[in-house]
Amino acid sequence: MKQPLTIELLKQSAKEFCESESIVKNKELFGVTDGKKVGTHIEHKFQNYLSSKFTLNVGSSAKRIDLPGVNIQTDIKVTSINKPQSSCPFKDAKQKIFGLGYNILVFVYDKQDDDGSKTAILDFVSCTFIPKEFTGDYSTTRIINQMKKVKSSKDDFIAFLTGIKLPVDEISMGLVADKIIETKIQEGCLTISNALQWRLSYSWICPNKNGKSKPLNKLIGPNNIIHKVTYSE
Repeated sequence: MKQPLTIELLKQSAKEFCESESIVKNKELFGVTDGKKVGTHIEHKFQNYLSSKFTLNVGSSAKRIDLPGVNIQTDIKVTSINKPQSSCPFKDAKQKIFGLGYNILVFVYDKQDDDGSKTAILDFVSCTFIPKEFTGDYSTTRIINQMKKVKSSKDDFIAFLTGIKLPVDEISMGLVADKIIETKIQEGCLTISNALQWRLSYSWICPNKNGKSKPLNKLIGPNNIIHKVTYSE
């Protein structure tokens, strides 16, 4: 009998998946340059991997996240090391400050095509679990916390939010400023760009090809860095 999926089992399974999938020769991905197609392929493959081992709820477009179970609440993101970013639905402008409201599991791959075998290998260079508390925008939350330390006023926060063009009306801007003053703000580790959909960048949390670690790897805790490749010089 399958056991229910938990966050710890999700992390463990993601690590196992990265290690096994990094040596798989994918005929269906040979020559594919569309990152969305690669991402969808891996997301479905990982969901099937989880479904073979655990009982879980799999998301739909209506639920907006891939693993919507009450105790999981995690969206799966797959992105290339060459441009580690993706999009997610815009729900509320406050998400940029207070977080998306769900966890993110980010797979970062380095894709190599083999012309001889007509296959592609996705070398997973990192996999990171981002707790929902850390899914705010890094720069925005960092500045807000600096302002809170010097006891900035409501008007100061409104001016700042106006300056970064937070997509809310004037009345809502004041309500957001009030909530900032009343709430402890967790420093986020994403870069969230304003658009019809949020544009998420993972440059703060994934490794780069010169072997340098990013400072926010420490922010989210070592237990959440599930899989990471260190590049040789």
